[in-house]
Amino acid sequence: ALDPHIDKETMTIHHTKHHNTYVTNLNKAIEGSALAEKSVDELVADLNAVPEDIRTAVRNNGGGHANHSLFWTLLSPNGGGEPTGELAEEIKSTFGSFDQFKEKFAAAAAGRFGSGWAWLVVNNGKLEITSTPNQDSPLSEGKTPVLGLDVWEHAYYLNYQNRRPDYISAFWNVVNWDEVARLYSEAK
Repeated sequence: ALDPHIDKETMTIHHTKHHNTYVTNLNKAIEGSALAEKSVDELVADLNAVPEDIRTAVRNNGGGHANHSLFWTLLSPNGGGEPTGELAEEIKSTFGSFDQFKEKFAAAAAGRFGSGWAWLVVNNGKLEITSTPNQDSPLSEGKTPVLGLDVWEHAYYLNYQNRRPDYISAFWNVVNWDEVARLYSEAK
């Protein structure tokens, strides 16, 4: 449970309805093809290898599956605080301070018009903040996501309604920095 920051009902609907729909629709799109042997990350990372007639379905649903599968690992009821070690040092070196990083990440999340994601990614060994529309994944751009925030309204609307900035602020209380640090270490 991530209460009071992200309520249980939102998480249940988000996981069992939204994420499940992405998985179901991706599986339908690739059923019976050699693509079914690939991981979702492999599919999303090389969309040009996906036949054009199913590419949009794989991009949208595969991206939704990949993004959400990562997102769940980045949340913890024991989360929050600040990163430590090498990740903390790289954040400070890249963004000036942890607070400046949070401001820039929050701006990317709040500034995403419509639905999408805010990301901390590793690109050529360096940290970057970016955002993607819809269910597009940084993997499709050759970048490795290490922290992501879903800013589709389904991720927060029951509790926060149209107050996306409040949801973004609450997110910092549940970030699993140990997992972010592990992903960063693997990606750099």
